[in-house]
Amino acid sequence: MYFNDKLVLSIYKKTKIFPEDEKFGLVSQLRRSAGSIPSNIAEGFKRNSRKDYLHFLNIAETSLEETKYHLILSKDLNYLEESSYNLLNDQCEEIGKMLNSLQKVLLNREKNLSLTT
Repeated sequence: MYFNDKLVLSIYKKTKIFPEDEKFGLVSQLRRSAGSIPSNIAEGFKRNSRKDYLHFLNIAETSLEETKYHLILSKDLNYLEESSYNLLNDQCEEIGKMLNSLQKVLLNREKNLSLTT
């Protein structure tokens, strides 16, 4: 299962207008944390165990939280307009819900398998 890259693409577009002196600071951190979300989901999906998959989903969640913090900071520094922040934050919230749902499904399958063996 792969997640949509909509958030990552949106962040790349929005950070093009950030100040040049943030290129190796906030821009880099924001792009990396956002890109890490689908990367970890994809890597976990290809692992050989449900436990590994869940581990990588947890890493994706932590990257999501890091991304949300960087978005707040970007808004507070007036690099992002309120409307852009709200759109990106809404995308983060949606990804968070999807990650939680996927983790619950995987955990329930794990529980059901242990009950049948």
